[in-house]
Amino acid sequence: MAKTDDAVDGMASVDSTLGYEQARDELIDVVRRLEAGGTTLEESLALWERGEELAKVCRRWLDGARARLDAALAEASEGDGDAEQE
Repeated sequence: MAKTDDAVDGMASVDSTLGYEQARDELIDVVRRLEAGGTTLEESLALWERGEELAKVCRRWLDGARARLDAALAEASEGDGDAEQE
């Protein structure tokens, strides 16, 4: 039972300050562990839940990056329009 407890203890909630690369790397590790098998049902569920949380962190980072990129492109496009009017 200690093995299950260790796996669950390592699955603390995702830190909101976790960077994209950290979340991505941990998510890759979670997927590898799940694909390797050899875990109990409880361990597998804990890993799955952790993976879902990490995927959400990655998605938030990517959505934020997309919003920044879109804003920069819109600003650049507006700047081009101003230059053409001159």
